[in-house]
Amino acid sequence: MKYAVIAAGEGSRLIEEGIIEPKPLVRINGETMIDRLLRIFLENNAESISIIVNNEMTVVQKYVQELKLAVPVNIVVKSTPSSMHSFYELTPYLKGGKFVLTTVDTMFREEEFAEYVSEFDKSTDIDALMAVTDYIDDEKPLYVETDGNLDIIGFKDVVYSGARYISGGIYGLSDNALDILRDSMMEGVSRMRNYQRRLVENGLKLKAYPFSKIIDVDHAGDIEKAAIFVKR
Repeated sequence: MKYAVIAAGEGSRLIEEGIIEPKPLVRINGETMIDRLLRIFLENNAESISIIVNNEMTVVQKYVQELKLAVPVNIVVKSTPSSMHSFYELTPYLKGGKFVLTTVDTMFREEEFAEYVSEFDKSTDIDALMAVTDYIDDEKPLYVETDGNLDIIGFKDVVYSGARYISGGIYGLSDNALDILRDSMMEGVSRMRNYQRRLVENGLKLKAYPFSKIIDVDHAGDIEKAAIFVKR
């Protein structure tokens, strides 16, 4: 399985709240967030790992460039206007099969992630397997509308009658999804949520995979919360 990490955000809210480390290097239970992801990827049959960091994060650039892993590591250094644009910059390394993409601050239980990857790896009839959760602790959640079989039929910015799940920020995707990403970029689409809507609009088969909880580390208070949640 190929893996990709978007670590190109500025982490401005953490900085404003007194966290001096760049977000990818913030430690959760003594392990930096980027190292935690890389370890988990390696434990789940990684064949390659691709990472994007922004131009301003020179400390993070140096950190990832000095990584010595048992699989190829592809590094892109570029500042982008959104996570969707960051994703696009990684696409040359993701073509030719399935891959899992996440942001660096996405915190999940390792056993759930392993089960998710296994489910996606053995799937043969879907274009994407999207992590969702009914734990809502996000300032602007993206609600994921599903049918009774957990097939995704829509994405909504606001809560709706019967809403249960929100996007967890972990995306299992295939080559078909990369074609839609390319077209979306050419058409001026911005934001990951709008790209995901395009996947549905273009008839791709998206499946939701429920996680018990996923936490994004956006604020200083999220660090302790995440540490308690993922402690092994």
